[in-house]
Amino acid sequence: MQTDYEATLDKHLKDLQECQKEHNLKSCSKCDKYLNCETRQSYVKSVYDSMSKGETGGFEF
Repeated sequence: MQTDYEATLDKHLKDLQECQKEHNLKSCSKCDKYLNCETRQSYVKSVYDSMSKGETGGFEF
């Protein structure tokens, strides 16, 4: 059973992959919007939230 954090992560991952495909990129680092991309920033935040389960501090591996 997926947690809310995992479901959010999955959604943001799909959004990121769709964006990369749309721009014909294999990595965000090749994109001109790399540092200011809301899609990428949302994905990175959801990765941290998923790892920390919403808690401040350490990660659960």
